[in-house]
Amino acid sequence: MAHQTLKNSYEHLVDRINRFPQGAPPSELLFKILKMLFSEREAELVSLMPIKPFSAEKAAAIWNMGLAEAQKTLDALADRGILVDILDEEGSVTYCLPPPMAGFFEFSMMRIREDIDQKLLAELFYQYLNVEEDFIRDLFTEGETQLGRVLVNEPALAEEYAVQVLDYERATEVIKNASHIGIGVCYCRHKMHHLDRACSAPMNICMSLNTTASSLTRHGIARAVETAECLELLHQAYEHNLVQFAENIQKQPNFICNCCGCCCEAMIAQRRFGRLHPVHTTNFIPDVDESACGGCGKCVTICPVEAMTLVSANDPHKPRMQKAKLNEDQCLGCGVCVRNCPNGAITLKPRPERVFTPIDSVHRVVVMAIERGKLQDLIFDNQVAKSHRALAAVLGVILRLPPVQQALARNQMKSRYLESFFSRSNNTVRRYLESI
Repeated sequence: MAHQTLKNSYEHLVDRINRFPQGAPPSELLFKILKMLFSEREAELVSLMPIKPFSAEKAAAIWNMGLAEAQKTLDALADRGILVDILDEEGSVTYCLPPPMAGFFEFSMMRIREDIDQKLLAELFYQYLNVEEDFIRDLFTEGETQLGRVLVNEPALAEEYAVQVLDYERATEVIKNASHIGIGVCYCRHKMHHLDRACSAPMNICMSLNTTASSLTRHGIARAVETAECLELLHQAYEHNLVQFAENIQKQPNFICNCCGCCCEAMIAQRRFGRLHPVHTTNFIPDVDESACGGCGKCVTICPVEAMTLVSANDPHKPRMQKAKLNEDQCLGCGVCVRNCPNGAITLKPRPERVFTPIDSVHRVVVMAIERGKLQDLIFDNQVAKSHRALAAVLGVILRLPPVQQALARNQMKSRYLESFFSRSNNTVRRYLESI
């Protein structure tokens, strides 16, 4: 009976995780991971939590316990990076369960800990993410809108194109505009370290930003730093040919990962599933000047996603001569190859069409939910559907979507209530949303 109760608690937790657009396919490995991170009681309690941020008072009501006990439980979970606590300007705190990635999977490895066996956890993560592949395939290839996007390598840009890069596309500007900055251990390289597979790239270089950084630094999961130190770490990342992989939003992204091709999940996913576009590229793409290319192969070696290859130069006078060739479908447009070409034969040029980037996290989550058939879970989330403001925020995003995506939302919901929203004029709906 105890075994059945234990299993049910974690099954409930998996169901809760998978109501979010970024879920985790159930498997025996996932249950082993969750049992290391959550106690049976914690798994059951967290499974009851809504998707949208909630207060300690709401948690106490849902859990049917006193406020002091609920607060203690929430703070203990935040101390371990299971929950993120959000502190607003008035000092009020709300909590949310982040997705597994980028979220509590990574937070569990962003510092050295003694309370869990991180070597065993790293082995489980590797098997679940790199061997089974279902999680990575679901995370990076479901839908058109993905979790992360690549930021252009700013030193690699020619001056004539630098003016075309918007602030949210520049790692330097993202860092300068962050309200909080935290530096932690790179989850990917830490995981590979326990498997004796880590590369020599810097380990303490994982950048959390804004509300997530505020929470992680308060709980000692990341180290709070000033802008200048973070910019210096960014320079180190450039020098080590790391790719900047950020949250796929324009306003206040919560992370910048500095990714290597050998350890980092996003780069591995791009190599395996590149044709499915698992990672959003920059708005630039390398252009190879064949007349200047010496065929040295440095760009091939340095590319983290194997987008560069060497082919015959077709020179009858030099039959062994080779030249670099780009696979545009595989390329991220990071610019690492540009920095490493000894002949200056590679430059970055603008892509024909700009890459779509959601405005903020609500916008991204709603679009991802529509694409993955989970909009109904997002809107009619347990406890949240009772909150007019939470529903208004979600519907407000939907009403700003293109007509095709609004139609997808209609088909998913099949709700008279939602249909009534769509049937009104946009101005009427906006006035309603602002009033509640």
